[in-house]
Amino acid sequence: MNTTVELIEQAYTQLKKLDAVAALRLLQEALKIDFEHAEVKYGLKCVNWWLEREKKLDDFNDPFEKGGYLITQWKSFQVFLNQIGQTGQDCDSCLYAVRSFVFSLALKYFGEALSGNNPDPEILLLMGRCCKGSGNYEEAAKYLEQAVDMKPDDSGALAELADVNALLGDPRAAKVLFREAFYIDPQAVDLWFMESEMILRLREKVTELGYTGRELAEWIPVYGALWGIFSIQRELKPVELGKLKQSILTLESESGNRPGDFVKPRLLNRYFRLIDHYGVSRTRNSRDNSDMVEDTMRKIKLMDSAIYEQYRN
Repeated sequence: MNTTVELIEQAYTQLKKLDAVAALRLLQEALKIDFEHAEVKYGLKCVNWWLEREKKLDDFNDPFEKGGYLITQWKSFQVFLNQIGQTGQDCDSCLYAVRSFVFSLALKYFGEALSGNNPDPEILLLMGRCCKGSGNYEEAAKYLEQAVDMKPDDSGALAELADVNALLGDPRAAKVLFREAFYIDPQAVDLWFMESEMILRLREKVTELGYTGRELAEWIPVYGALWGIFSIQRELKPVELGKLKQSILTLESESGNRPGDFVKPRLLNRYFRLIDHYGVSRTRNSRDNSDMVEDTMRKIKLMDSAIYEQYRN
C-alpha cells in the first residue's frame, strides 16, 4: 500500500504529465490515509481549481485562445492562493507541479497555433513565457530571442528575455534588457510573470514606497537607476538620441497637466537615460557635455529635490 508521501509524489508526477484528473484521484487517496495532511489539502484545492478551468477549454476552438485562457487564469490563480494561504515550504513542491502543468499545457496549445513558415512574435513571446514558467530557461531564451529579433521595441518580450537571462545567471544582459523594456513602455511589462530575484526584489522595494497598480511599473525604472540595479549605460545612436530629446520635450510640455499619464516618472527615466548617454559619450569620444548634463540635473532638482539628492549621491 502506498504511503501518503508516495501518493503525493505520484500526483505531482501526473500533473507534470498534464493529467490533472489522475493527480486529483491520487490526492484523494492520500486524504483517506491522512485526513489532516496540510499538503494534501492544499494540493486538492489547487488541482480542483485548475480542473474547473481545464473544463472551460472546450469553449474555445482555436488553440491560441486556449493557451491564452490558461495564461490569463494564472493571474487569477495567484489571487486564489492569497485567499487560501500557504502552509510553508511544504507547498513549494505542489506549486512547482501545478506551475509545470499550467505552462506546459499552454505551451502545447501555443505550439499548435504557431505557423512554421510565418512565426508570430506574439506567439513566440507566449511560448517563451511558458517555457520559463515550466522551468526550461534555455528553450525560453530561444523563443524570446526570436520574438525580440522580430519586434525589437516590444517591451513585453524584452522584459521576459531579461528575466530569463537573470534566471540563467547573466545579470548584465538582464539589466540592459530590463532597462530597455521599462524605458520603451513600462505598461507592457507584465510583472505578474516575472520570476528572477533581481526584478522581484526591486518590485517589492518600490511597492514599499507606496506605488501600486499601473503606477508601480512607471517608478520601477526610476528607482532601478537610483539604487544601481539598472546600472548598465550605453551611448545612444543619433536616431535614438533624437527620439529621446523629442520625447522629453513632449513630456515637459505635458508636465503637471496630465498626472494620470505618469509624466513625472517617465520624464525622470528619460533624464537619467540622457545623462547616461552624455557620460558614456564623454568617456569614449572625449566630448564635453557638462553644460547639457548640468541643465538636465537642474530639471531633475526642480521636479523632485529628494530624487535629485539620491541621484547626485
